[in-house]
Amino acid sequence: MAMQALRRFGELAWFKIPEEYNHVYGYHQVPYLGWRYAFPRNEIAQYIEDAVKGVPTRVEWELDRSRRNWILLPRRILREAQGVQGPAFAEVVHSVTIHDQEFCREAISDLEQIVLCLQRIPVPEE
Repeated sequence: MAMQALRRFGELAWFKIPEEYNHVYGYHQVPYLGWRYAFPRNEIAQYIEDAVKGVPTRVEWELDRSRRNWILLPRRILREAQGVQGPAFAEVVHSVTIHDQEFCREAISDLEQIVLCLQRIPVPEE
């Protein structure tokens, strides 16, 4: 569903969404969306950011465009990891997953609402 929502705004060259629930270890995981458009447009990024800000969520979300791939993730992860580039990113995601299941469940619920919003909003003309 998330991939289809993002495809509405451009051709996807790459896409990733982690499993929300780890069946092996029995816990919810920090959700995020990662993607890259074949032909990225800054105005689309701003449009998506604005749409995300308009969704009532339990946790704060941010679209990180500091690298080639865009990542929509809870702001807490960016803040604690000091960005997606650093080695602490994976450690923070893992730590929050293990120690804050309530946060993970809230973020999963939020991401579902964000994706629904992205499926419903009109696609801006080029």
